[in-house]
Amino acid sequence: MNIKAKVNKLVRFYKTRDPFEMIKGMNVILVNYPLEGVRGFYQYFQRNNLIYLDDRLSENERRFVLAHELGHMFLHKNANAIFMDTRTQFNTAGYESEANKFAMELLLPDEILNDYIESGYTIEQVARITGYYKKLIELRLKV
Repeated sequence: MNIKAKVNKLVRFYKTRDPFEMIKGMNVILVNYPLEGVRGFYQYFQRNNLIYLDDRLSENERRFVLAHELGHMFLHKNANAIFMDTRTQFNTAGYESEANKFAMELLLPDEILNDYIESGYTIEQVARITGYYKKLIELRLKV
């Protein structure tokens, strides 16, 4: 599965990288609620895409979590990760990593990332500038 190609196709179609703008043109119900133990989750229920976000997150965190949950929606629609995580021994780390990669591809386009790297910024500096964890920048840089 080519996550970068999928993200680029969505960006061309919706003409934005803002996940809040994207969902306006999708069959997505966004539920803002004070969640415990998670920052957000995706659920496919009765032919509806539901994304729950913890309403106490900062704007930057909300943008990332929404992009991450969109990753689950587009990459893992038929996988009930919550069930697998809580009721089985199935390791969902691969799904989480793919959703993180999707989010970072969406939120940090090549042009911006390449400008930082070509300007000599370290991964730590890029992380501070963008507000994303270092491990997410490293994941974004992986081919």
